[in-house]
Amino acid sequence: MAEITATLVKDLREKSGVGMMDCKKALIETDGDMDAALDWLRAKGLSKAAKKADRVAAEGLVAVSQRRDGKGQVASLVELNAETDFVARNELFQNAARGAAVAALDAENDVEAVKAAKTPAGEGVSDVITGLIATIGENMVLRRTAKLSVTEGAVAAYVHNAIAPDLGRLGVIVALESSADPAALNDLGRKIGMHVAATAPLALTVEEVDPAAVERERAIFAEQAAESGKPANVVEKMIEGRIRKFYEEVVLLKQAFVMNPDQTVEQIVAEQAKVLGAPIAIKGFVRLALGEGVEKKVDDFAGEVAALSGQS
Repeated sequence: MAEITATLVKDLREKSGVGMMDCKKALIETDGDMDAALDWLRAKGLSKAAKKADRVAAEGLVAVSQRRDGKGQVASLVELNAETDFVARNELFQNAARGAAVAALDAENDVEAVKAAKTPAGEGVSDVITGLIATIGENMVLRRTAKLSVTEGAVAAYVHNAIAPDLGRLGVIVALESSADPAALNDLGRKIGMHVAATAPLALTVEEVDPAAVERERAIFAEQAAESGKPANVVEKMIEGRIRKFYEEVVLLKQAFVMNPDQTVEQIVAEQAKVLGAPIAIKGFVRLALGEGVEKKVDDFAGEVAALSGQS
């Protein structure tokens, strides 16, 4: 059996928000497997943290850039990380993030390709970052990049709580394919981007949801339903109902639109297509939240160790 350390229990507590002893029990039941322990807590109704991203630790900026290409449009997102949030307000760092986003418009959709690309000033993105490290004295890294384009339509952008034009801690781009008015499409796309920022959908359509994620949810729902003591046929209907609800929670087109919860995003797009006189299709979206998936280092947990020792 795996050793259930105080650090492991503390990590699960921070991810789940569940009490320390319940976290310890979950880890014992799952032989120290963090993901399995989170599922165990959810199955027991103790945790609502299944869709919660890992704790954010990295600082810096998410930058966005857009450009019209004839009837179409292209937009990019980049995440430029630094060690402290203070650096995000440095004008040189902000310019570097913007320059990287502009360079990403013409580069392959890959971090290394963007690093090798040129900024509008003709400097290599990687060289700019290296220079900033020497000037500011903090480690920096271009961590992620994304790009969407359409041959006809718009790729709208939204930056949540922007600290400067096109810069913030969370950015979204949404690609809309249509022959409708580009300005109207950008307005619609920006609203959908605000929705994506708030709801963090996992996929555009039901078909695009990771099958492993669906099976994971199904297993959790099955355990919960089985504990109800209802007949097998009723349990199966309960599970299927929960899966449908799961899709409504994580699939963009099936989600209730945050600005009008009486309609789904799919219905809002269809309604706007009638208003604008042309079909509209969402071709994709990307949401980048600063530091997403980077675990923050915590050095002092002596109190947690002492508490666990007293309860063991």
